[in-house]
Amino acid sequence: MPESLPPLTVDIDGTLTDDTRAVDPRVFPVLQSWPSTIVIATGKAMPYPVALCEFLGLETRVIAENGGVVVPGRERDAIFLADTEAIESLAAAYRERGHSLGWGSADLVNRWRATELAVSRESPLDPLADLADEYGLTVVDTGYAYHVHSASVDKGVGLSRMAAELGRETRDFAFVGDSPNDVPGFEVAGIAVTVDNAPDAVKSQADYSAPGAYGDGFLDAVEWLSERYR
Repeated sequence: MPESLPPLTVDIDGTLTDDTRAVDPRVFPVLQSWPSTIVIATGKAMPYPVALCEFLGLETRVIAENGGVVVPGRERDAIFLADTEAIESLAAAYRERGHSLGWGSADLVNRWRATELAVSRESPLDPLADLADEYGLTVVDTGYAYHVHSASVDKGVGLSRMAAELGRETRDFAFVGDSPNDVPGFEVAGIAVTVDNAPDAVKSQADYSAPGAYGDGFLDAVEWLSERYR
């Protein structure tokens, strides 16, 4: 890969994974040898992207919970851009109406989540959306879960804060993703790339749509970026 490649912000689910949500191991050497800054930007709770960085030997630069949490480095404080009070009230009200979050009693999806709530797509959306309106929150369907969070945060907000913490501009970054929750990141990044499993509405917001899906698409995106920045 050329040394001139830009800083990279990349989603996990649907972008670095296969269609079973397992991370495609072919992406590991690419991430490990990227010549510039890498930021992992995900809807998952903070421990998941932090673990990915740790096990790959990457500097821990993470945007988690759709922009609600920003970790600009292993030796830096985690930054929380939204509070949990309204989220906790909404979760309680949703359960009181007889609905489950859908993840079982352990709820490993939300157990370490700090600024938002993730609800299974098998759970009813309409009452969730009604409660979100009541509590002044927003619901985003990522294709993997319904994410409920403050309307003041998204991956674009998270990238803006990350860039500021690193002394960069958001336009310095390339952003690779696949879901509607990636679009705010596309809007502030210098260049946006998506993969073939992305919905058409997401593809329409990207500068380039890779021909491959999932991890294949990420590898295609890397080839395209390498040619563009050579």
